[in-house]
Amino acid sequence: MVNDGKQSAGEATQRKDSGSGRRGETIVRRRPLLKAAGAGTGLAMSAGCLDSFAGSGGGGREELDGPLKIGVLAPEPTNNPIGASIANGARLAAQQLTENGGVDGNDVEVVVKDTKEDPGTGKQKYQEFILDDEVHATTGIFTSEVLLNILDDIADQEKVHLTTGAATPEASARVNEDYEAYKYHFRTGPINAYHLGTNLVDFGEEMFGEMGWEQIAVLVEDYEWTRPVSQALDDQLGDTGVEVVMRERYASGTENFTPIYDEVESSGADAVLTAMAHTGTPAIVQWARQQRGFEFGGIHVPMQLPSYSAATEGACQFGITQNSATPTSEVTEKTVPFANAYQSEFGSYPVYTGYITFDAVKQYAEAVSSAGYVSSDEVVTALEDSSYRGTAGTIEYYGPDHEYAHDVKYGQDTVWPLFQQWQDGSQEVIYPERLATADYASPPWI
Repeated sequence: MVNDGKQSAGEATQRKDSGSGRRGETIVRRRPLLKAAGAGTGLAMSAGCLDSFAGSGGGGREELDGPLKIGVLAPEPTNNPIGASIANGARLAAQQLTENGGVDGNDVEVVVKDTKEDPGTGKQKYQEFILDDEVHATTGIFTSEVLLNILDDIADQEKVHLTTGAATPEASARVNEDYEAYKYHFRTGPINAYHLGTNLVDFGEEMFGEMGWEQIAVLVEDYEWTRPVSQALDDQLGDTGVEVVMRERYASGTENFTPIYDEVESSGADAVLTAMAHTGTPAIVQWARQQRGFEFGGIHVPMQLPSYSAATEGACQFGITQNSATPTSEVTEKTVPFANAYQSEFGSYPVYTGYITFDAVKQYAEAVSSAGYVSSDEVVTALEDSSYRGTAGTIEYYGPDHEYAHDVKYGQDTVWPLFQQWQDGSQEVIYPERLATADYASPPWI
């Protein structure tokens, strides 16, 4: 994957403690992390530090006295555009907040660590944030597998975490099933993976007829994040009126798409509807170079990269992807100013994780200021009550009783992704209509 990064709810009724001894459970569960981290990272922990750390979780009312410190978990932030956007989006938000008086007069600081898209590394870096850096909250995480591996640590440490990349609904399910333990997790974006699939269907109901897509083949890469997408498509795609002539979850790591594309052409599909991130580049390059007899679009994470046309030597032309924003799309009044400020600071435009992480840091800072305390329980309540106008939409969270508790709300008045098509080297928005900059165009060889 290429790098465009310059640097290497109103439903906030808080559930009461069940009285089942949750506090006792918390103390017991926290100890393994301290022991494991101390042995694995060579941390010099004194008894005094442990005592100090143990008192910095969700309980009590701690006022902010010094910099507001946020830990940022990003995959390879020096050479991966998704990780670079997470890191730089957080940096820019902290910079702007500090320049504008900080949080109640305190600076905002971010510390970035590399998860390497590896669950074990992500867990280690999270532990370092808690034990070494003593951050007040964490954000970031692109890969669902990484998020799921530290979800229990987030619960144990009672530190607010705002996810800005991973889409698995498993995290919100845990908040719903055991609110007192997992309430510290919020997903600022993207919309969860089931809603990503629902959004594909909403796009299809509006656009498939106009685009001439009557028969489609569904191609989904076999990773954790795509399972809910597949489920949503299975549940709802029939509502669009199209005929699904082929469904395939192909193996993770697939690089040769020729056999799959031969099968698609044999099926008679007008187009492939995709859910691709890790395998997206070979898929689009081979589709274009082989000039396959079907059209191409859906969720394709690499195509969200503003410099992707140059990176693929134009192979992405006529490809469609869902996206949170593009540098010129006025999703909100904050979208374009953020994109331009990011470009000015880092020499490139962000991908979706940059918009979302920027929003997450600013919303968290606003929640701390609104709560009047930095202690996690107070901030959780403030976030649940928050309606924050960000760069990717209006950020509100589903309440504790919702099946997607603490996920960002999906809707036209909250967060509603756009669909872009690469045309003449530009990211042209084709949906929704209020943001459209071009009509859909079919590849010339079809």
